[in-house]
Amino acid sequence: MPANAHTLGTLLRGLRDREGWTLKQMSEKSGIPVSTLSKVEHDRLTLTYDKLQQLSQRLGMRMSELFAEEDSSPPQAVTARRSLGDVDRAVRVETPNYDYYYLHTELRGKRMIPVITKIRAKSAEQFGDLVSHAGEEYIFVLKGRIVVTTEFYDPVVLEQGQSIYIDSSMGHAYLAAEGCDEAEVLGVMSSEDAELMNALLDIHEDQKAARR
Repeated sequence: MPANAHTLGTLLRGLRDREGWTLKQMSEKSGIPVSTLSKVEHDRLTLTYDKLQQLSQRLGMRMSELFAEEDSSPPQAVTARRSLGDVDRAVRVETPNYDYYYLHTELRGKRMIPVITKIRAKSAEQFGDLVSHAGEEYIFVLKGRIVVTTEFYDPVVLEQGQSIYIDSSMGHAYLAAEGCDEAEVLGVMSSEDAELMNALLDIHEDQKAARR
């Protein structure tokens, strides 16, 4: 990865440099161990959703600042960005009905948000209100069967190996189909909106608040 790539690690290093903090001082301010911060800064580790929330709150930042580039210079024709990812390094959001694994979160300002989702909700009541956000999304069923419910279409069942492409601004929900205890899908959300990642995380917060 190029040294000037926009990653969560470069953000934290840049923030420390501007504030004149040592790793120990940032650890004391954020409540995150020095060893963890060091690995994040060297792009060897990412943070869970809860840790990202903790970091942004204690450092007085908005969550979106962790995922949006602030560089006002025009984009280069070739960015040479590259990121190798796996589930172990994903940002995890775990709930009773869903587990979300956001991949490649060390890259900031992405136009595509890849996420693996494990779906256990089997009814609209378990899912809650239909969700919507800017852009479009693609869903591919890796395991099991799902029911895709959308605002303007009848529900459709997708089997393993099938996929769907939708306008994300249309209300939508994904449920485990009858006879399937847990389905697993790969989703890719895409938008011109630099705040897309933050919007997706806000949806999780709203869903958590609705269940309280």
